[in-house]
Amino acid sequence: MTILKNDTFIKALLRQPTPYTPVWIMRQAGRYLPEYNATRKRAGSFLGLAKNPGFATEVTLQPLERFPLDAAILFSDILTVPDAMGLGLYFAEGEGPKFERPLREEAAVNKLAVPDIGSTLRYVTDAVSQIRRALGGRVPLIGFSGSPYTLACYMIEGGGSADFRTIKTMLYERPDLLHRILDINAQSVIAYLNARIEAGAQAVMIFDTWGGSLPAAAYREFSLAYIQRIVAGLIKTCDGARVPNIVFTKGGGLWLEDIAATGCDAVGLDWTCDIGAARARVGGKVALQGNLDPMTLFAQPEAIRAQVAAVLASYGHGPGHVFNLGHGVSQFTNPDHVGALVEAVHEFSRPYHSGQAAH
Repeated sequence: MTILKNDTFIKALLRQPTPYTPVWIMRQAGRYLPEYNATRKRAGSFLGLAKNPGFATEVTLQPLERFPLDAAILFSDILTVPDAMGLGLYFAEGEGPKFERPLREEAAVNKLAVPDIGSTLRYVTDAVSQIRRALGGRVPLIGFSGSPYTLACYMIEGGGSADFRTIKTMLYERPDLLHRILDINAQSVIAYLNARIEAGAQAVMIFDTWGGSLPAAAYREFSLAYIQRIVAGLIKTCDGARVPNIVFTKGGGLWLEDIAATGCDAVGLDWTCDIGAARARVGGKVALQGNLDPMTLFAQPEAIRAQVAAVLASYGHGPGHVFNLGHGVSQFTNPDHVGALVEAVHEFSRPYHSGQAAH
C-alpha cells in the first residue's frame, strides 16, 4: 500500500482538517496544454490516446509536472462505457462524440446488456494501475464515470444535443424503455467504478452533466435515483483507506439537499451556485467541490486571484472544501492562468484553516 505524500484532497472530501484548501481542475489533462496536444498527435486520435494505457498515463501526469495540483484524474472519457456496450463510439472532427448505433428502437433497448468490464474496458483499469505506479503516492488518483442519465443522453441522441428532444420524447412516451437503459447503465457504472477502485483509484466522481436539463420531478426519478443506487453500490474502503465519492450535477444547484442525501461524500457545484449559501444548506452533511467560473481564466492573473479569494471567502473557515472550476477548463485557456489559479488557492486558503483571521 503506497502512503500518500499529499492527502489534502482525500481529507477535504472527508471533511477532515487540512493545512490549506486542495485544488484540482476538471479536464486538467486537456487541449489547453501544448504537451497534451503533442501526445495526442502521436496517438493519432482521441480514442487512440484514451485506449492506450501508456499515453493515458503520460497525459494524466502532464498537468502535475506543470502545476502543484492536489489530485490527478485519470485521462479517459465518460463514453467508454456505452462504447463497451457495442454502440460504436467515434469522434467526428469538430463535432465531438457520436454513436453509430444510437438506441432508438425497443428491440435495441431490450438487447442492451452490462458489458464485461474486465475484458471490454481492460485498457482503463490497466491505465489506472500504471498511473498509480507512476504517481508513487505523490497525490491521489481520481476515477470517474458519467451518470446513467448523462450516458443515456448520448446513447439515445447519438451524440451531443442542444435540446435532448429524442431522449425526452422517450422519457414522456416510453418511460419504461428509458428506465431499462438507466438500469443497465447504473449496473455498468457500479461495476466500472469499482473496477477502477480495485485497480488503484483513490476517489471517484460521477459526472451528471445533463441532469440539470430535466424538470425537478424527472431529475429525481430519471437521474438522482440511479446516482443514489451507484453511491450505495460503490466500494467505500480499499487497502484500509476510505475511497470518497463526489457527485456533480451541472445545473443542479436547486437540488443540493437531494444530492447530498444520496449518501455521497461530496457535492460538486457549478459556477451558478454561491458556495457559501450551498455550505449553509448542505455543508453539515457533505464536502463541497467548486466552483470558479471557467471563463474567469481568460482574465488577467490579478483578476483570477481576486475571484479565487472571493470563492474561498464565501466558503469561509474550516474543512470540507475542494477548490475546482464549476465545469471543465476551456481548451483556449492560457496555461499560465491555470498556474495563477492554483498558486492563489494555496496562498489565500491557509488562513481559513489555521484559526487566524482571514485576510
